[in-house]
Amino acid sequence: MEAPPVSVMPVTGGSINMMEYLLQGSVLDQALESLLHRLRGLCDNMEPEIFTDHELVYLLKGQQGNPFILRARHSLSHPAVPWHLRYLGQPEVGDKSRHALVRNCLDVSASHSLPDFLNEMGFRLDHEFVAHGHVFRRGALKVVVSKLSRVLVPGNTENTERLSLSYLVELSVLAPAGQDNVSEDIRSFAEQLKPLVHLEKIDPSKQRH
Repeated sequence: MEAPPVSVMPVTGGSINMMEYLLQGSVLDQALESLLHRLRGLCDNMEPEIFTDHELVYLLKGQQGNPFILRARHSLSHPAVPWHLRYLGQPEVGDKSRHALVRNCLDVSASHSLPDFLNEMGFRLDHEFVAHGHVFRRGALKVVVSKLSRVLVPGNTENTERLSLSYLVELSVLAPAGQDNVSEDIRSFAEQLKPLVHLEKIDPSKQRH
């Protein structure tokens, strides 16, 4: 059986091959409003973008080594917009002086046949979740504050369970390789969010993708 056709295009308008500079942290539910108030004062958009997304994580196991992981995400609040397909590479751990985690990032928009295409290509759905939250921007910096919920019945985004009593906070920048000054910009911004949230480089080997 042939894989269904799927069309893709870069999300960022230029090269789809970029580096992601990332810091992560979390805040308890009761501290959310204080953090949002701080972000409104620091960011370009006083009112954040609100999103509710469904993300599916696919694995393709090879002969050896770690499986190849792709992430397919689509908006539940705007079902007509294209899907997003994302690949996140292994973090570059050589330079300990970097203030942010750095990893290769390929991000494309795709047509709605994306899940069927991945299944026919041999990928296996590992897990899925729903993310609901807020997006703030300051220049190239992006701050995502989201509540994650596991999907209890495969494909049924109405039947979910919250993963924790906290919100995930991610501060990131996408930039071409070699622009390590970006990590200093991220560190400086993260300092302004203390003590509400402490953002740090998270060791991906201690996380489940």
